[in-house]
Amino acid sequence: MTEKVILLEGVDPVELYGAGNSNIEKISAKFPKLKIIARGSSVKVMGEASEIGRFEQKLTDLIDYYGRYGHLSGEVIDQVYDGGMPKRDETADKDAIVFGNNGVIVRARTVNQQKLVQLYEHNDLLFAVGPAGLIVELCSQSGASGVMTSLLFWLVIILTYYFIATFISIDAVIGKIYPVFGICLIIMAVGVIFGIFTNPAYTIPEIWANFSNMHPSSTPIWSFMFITVACGAISGFHSTQSPLMARCMKSEKQGHFVFYGAMVCEGIIALIWAAAGCSLYEITGGLNTGLAAALAEGQSAAIYDVCSKTMGGVGIALAMIGVVICPITSGDTAFRSARLTLADWFKIDQDSYANRLKLCIPVLGVGAFLGIGNALGFINYTVIWRYFSWTNQTLAMIVLWAASMYLFQEKKNYWITAVPATFMSAVSSTYFVLAPECLGSILNSKTAEGATIYNTAVAYPFGVIFAIAMLAIFLHATKKNTQKKAA
Repeated sequence: MTEKVILLEGVDPVELYGAGNSNIEKISAKFPKLKIIARGSSVKVMGEASEIGRFEQKLTDLIDYYGRYGHLSGEVIDQVYDGGMPKRDETADKDAIVFGNNGVIVRARTVNQQKLVQLYEHNDLLFAVGPAGLIVELCSQSGASGVMTSLLFWLVIILTYYFIATFISIDAVIGKIYPVFGICLIIMAVGVIFGIFTNPAYTIPEIWANFSNMHPSSTPIWSFMFITVACGAISGFHSTQSPLMARCMKSEKQGHFVFYGAMVCEGIIALIWAAAGCSLYEITGGLNTGLAAALAEGQSAAIYDVCSKTMGGVGIALAMIGVVICPITSGDTAFRSARLTLADWFKIDQDSYANRLKLCIPVLGVGAFLGIGNALGFINYTVIWRYFSWTNQTLAMIVLWAASMYLFQEKKNYWITAVPATFMSAVSSTYFVLAPECLGSILNSKTAEGATIYNTAVAYPFGVIFAIAMLAIFLHATKKNTQKKAA
């Protein structure tokens, strides 16, 4: 018996395998003498060499068809494996938006739809992957249909909640439901890690045996990882929430539990999901081969995949709810902070409901415009999120430097914040030079295949120099302040 592993190139594994592995099952049925195992971006075939050769040729034809027309269906598979390469008039499909699994073509009919197709071709637009997308994924996988699987419907529901949470006092809604949200997150984390440890099919790989950059596109770990993990131990966004949370505490003694405790818990949850990803998706050739395929259908599908494999049943719903909560709670606190910040800027008293409406309507209006535009496919919300990630860590850098100066003036140990401030200065500046949405669009280059070559030769020294310069400015300011007091 011969065994061969075929790496999938030029095709989305999720598209090739089909919904519920329907395509790969159809292909396997056409080769009863072969044992076919599809996992991630590779297909393992066992059987007679001649039969494996015929299978590989047909698979190549199928991938070639996908490369030409961007879709696969059961009918296409039948034509490829039972006859030859099917022909299609490419000009007839130039206005196609998507190809359904049954071969039905959805074309642009209205002016806006045609604009969408044009924008997609030039800008690679992505659809919503936020909390509304997560809820849609949960409903779809549970067998729901109609309005329950409408992204726009759930987006309106979430925006309505945002309005209520932004408009009324923080203790009226947020203060009462956040403990429930926290319990859901804890259940989610415990369920995922318990599912990994109790299932012999999953093994967390030894970190030292795979201590390398396993990103499919070889994106540099420094400084992208520290920007991608935009919350947790160091977060500018959380620093903006400190005044609000401080007002909700009855005693300063609760500070460690509220701030430090939440920070540690968030870090543990992040590590659990990292462990889940390493365990569930096979490490082959230094890459988590199944991860890219799972993410190809969006973050919602990847989250559902992890939850279903580790818990199943009721655990899926609990985990999905827990993950949905994360972006929603970021949204409601962000909108509320925006209202209060604008109120401080323009000195608008917030005791009156009328004054609250003056700020709630424009703030939520901007959010609704961006969210609905993203749901309809006219706005790439993921770009906004990438800017948020960088500005979040940059704000953290600024707050840490401000805290360092405060500690210096209070004659306390300022190095506890000055060191991470220096570190974040290097992170933010390096990312600014490397990131495609920043200077990377100018300084980076591309290979003939379209892969990005990051200009680390410029970015890394720039980040180090910038961090040293910020530390030097801080030390100069402290020295100058000391001399001034001495005089």
